[in-house]
Amino acid sequence: MSVPHPDGRLDQNRRSWNAVVGAHDSHRGDLAGFLKNGGSTLFPEELGLLGELSGRAVAHLQCNSGGDSLSLALLGADVTGVDLSDGAVRSARRLSEESGVPARFVRADVYEWLAENAKGEERFDAVFASYGVVCWLPDLKTWACGIAGVLAPGGRLVLVDFHPAADVFDEDWNPSRGYPGGGEKTILEEGVGDYVAESGGGLTPAGFSDGVGGFRNPEPAHLFRWGLGEVVSALAGAGLKITSFEEYPYSNGERHFARMREGSGRRMFPPEDVPAVPLMYGLRAHKNKAPPARRPPTNP
Repeated sequence: MSVPHPDGRLDQNRRSWNAVVGAHDSHRGDLAGFLKNGGSTLFPEELGLLGELSGRAVAHLQCNSGGDSLSLALLGADVTGVDLSDGAVRSARRLSEESGVPARFVRADVYEWLAENAKGEERFDAVFASYGVVCWLPDLKTWACGIAGVLAPGGRLVLVDFHPAADVFDEDWNPSRGYPGGGEKTILEEGVGDYVAESGGGLTPAGFSDGVGGFRNPEPAHLFRWGLGEVVSALAGAGLKITSFEEYPYSNGERHFARMREGSGRRMFPPEDVPAVPLMYGLRAHKNKAPPARRPPTNP
């Protein structure tokens, strides 16, 4: 499996994420204590799609600073978190140590990690990725095939992400560009922002701390615009069977647009004068179980 990074975009994205980790962490309150006492950063949508995890091996791709990974571990999973950012992985390991919740964290590009692990014997019962996943992927087919390669027979992928339909709007809900497609490259000149601060507590179940104020990222980032049909087709093309698909007229935690209304459970809805549109989606896809071994014919 080839790794689709022919230029410096990978290293640039890593620098952009490294720059913002400290700002993000500064707002998360006592997350270690929250997890130590059995708290969870996962939303009900993820939990419903994931199902039973006790005793299961789970790979959490693009795991960021590890809060969700450790929440998976608290459900009884044996978790391996993978992230591009050196800073995020250091933060995740520190959070694991301080909370006493065990998990393994690996600093790697997701494509390289999938390709390397597909060569080995270790297989995962579940692969999980959520919120701001697909926009960082330059090649959906290679990503999907890599996931299929590390899943055990009967294993499942759970993906929860922001809906590409919402990508046509600017901050004030005005249609400003076409529906995503083809992995269109775009440069985020302002880099990865401090969306944890902007959430106003929506992403900090352990409590919100003021932390770093006025963060500005000196490192731009490279994004890729994909349509929802392209995501589903890539997974199906890799031999994964979509067994559940949901669209949600709200986003969990994040305030992507102006005047968003907070509902129960830290769900963010459009303002009342904006028609309901899907702001995120969730899917579960299964890898086929191995076919039964063929028995040799018996003599009559």
